[in-house]
Amino acid sequence: MKSITTYSEFWPYYLREHSATATRGWHYIGTGLAIILLIALIITGRFALLPLVLVCGYFFAWVSHALIEKNKPATFTYPLWSLASDFKMLFCFLTGRMGAELEKAGVTPSHAE
Repeated sequence: MKSITTYSEFWPYYLREHSATATRGWHYIGTGLAIILLIALIITGRFALLPLVLVCGYFFAWVSHALIEKNKPATFTYPLWSLASDFKMLFCFLTGRMGAELEKAGVTPSHAE
C-alpha cells in the first residue's frame, strides 16, 4: 500500500478500516469513556486517572479491530491522525453525519452493517 501523506487521504482510509458498525460502536464507547475520564482528571486533579484514559481510548478500539474487522489498527502506522480521527468519527456520529462520511469514503451499507 502507498504511504498516506495527507489527512484528507487518511480520513477515507480510516473509515474503510472501520467499515463495520460494531467496530465504530466499540470506538465510540472507548473514546467516550476516555473523554469522561479526562474531564474527571482535569476537574479532580487525580492524575492516577491518566492510565485509565489511555486504556479506555485504546482497549476498545484494538479489541474491535482484532475481533470484528480483523485488521491492524491505523494507530500503529498513523498514531496522531488515528487519534484525531477517533474524535472526528465520534463527532460525526453524534451530529448525524457519519452516514454521509461513510458514503464519501466508499463504505457501502452492506459493509457498514
